[in-house]
Amino acid sequence: MTTLSDEVKTFIVQQLACFDAPSAVVSAVKDEFGVSVTRQAVEAYDPNKVQGQRLSEELKLLFTATRERFLNDQAAIGVSHRMVRLRRIERMANKAEAQGNMGLAANLLEQAARECGDAFTNKRQNEVSGKDGQPLLAGGIAVTFIDGPGRPS
Repeated sequence: MTTLSDEVKTFIVQQLACFDAPSAVVSAVKDEFGVSVTRQAVEAYDPNKVQGQRLSEELKLLFTATRERFLNDQAAIGVSHRMVRLRRIERMANKAEAQGNMGLAANLLEQAARECGDAFTNKRQNEVSGKDGQPLLAGGIAVTFIDGPGRPS
């Protein structure tokens, strides 16, 4: 097997630190650098694997720094932002409508409405009130128990 350049080694370490599967890294190395590597060779650049225990200290530090940055930098991932998601949904809805796929367009519009209404967050506002927003009446709630089909007990 040929010796990999420092640039390819750095690329492999960074991809693995971002939780890419070794098979995905193999494809990415082939596409990016035109170099064929095996999945086992890629695994040798993951310090969390047995094969990666002999990795140089410099590459171990790069792996740790990249992993930490990846886990803590949500802002770098576009779809983590509501406006990015809404713009993509809008483009898809427009394309679906232009192609005459009204069912898909309607589903995408519903998706956008849920997105705007915080359906995909843990932020919920539950309002408990009486009729027309009035306060609940002090006292209890009258309950009628039904014994059998439609007969009060």
